[in-house]
Amino acid sequence: MGFEDHQSLIHGLVESHGQQLRRYLLARVRNPSDVPDIVQEVFLRMMRVPNVESVRSPEAYLFTVAQHVVQQHTLKQTAVPPSVDLVRMLGERDPGSSCCDPALEVDAQQCLERLQGGLDKLSPKVRATFLLSRRDGLSFDEIALQLGTTRHMVKKYLMKALTRLRHGLEEAEACGSEMETERRTPQQGKER
Repeated sequence: MGFEDHQSLIHGLVESHGQQLRRYLLARVRNPSDVPDIVQEVFLRMMRVPNVESVRSPEAYLFTVAQHVVQQHTLKQTAVPPSVDLVRMLGERDPGSSCCDPALEVDAQQCLERLQGGLDKLSPKVRATFLLSRRDGLSFDEIALQLGTTRHMVKKYLMKALTRLRHGLEEAEACGSEMETERRTPQQGKER
């Protein structure tokens, strides 16, 4: 099949299935303004198929390509939600609401920094699941839909995030306790 035959096949698909493809995409994409770009990407990928004559059902192949483009688009849009800077976010509190004890303020600040470090170490899907659940309050089903995964995987990602963050805090707390003990021990020796 020559280039002109290839183009005429794509043109025929646009004519016969263009509106149906747009409706299909509108039902699956969150932002309707993304649909024209996705349609363009679908037909561009169809143009890149080297052996179009080997495709038995061009219509079915068109919608299969469209499904893959939508999945990739969804992952790009939601895989990594906007990062959270816990220290900055909680540092914007009302100044009158600060705690009376400066030591508690320092401990809280260090805890937030450890949590932020733990969040930054999570894989993109695990971090996205954690943030969508805890920050945005989405249900498992909503998160699964947004990330293009299953409810079961959302539960696994959330458990992984919570486990790693908890271990990170426990390790930092243990390290902090050891440092506090070392800091107090020399002072006790000098008092004697």
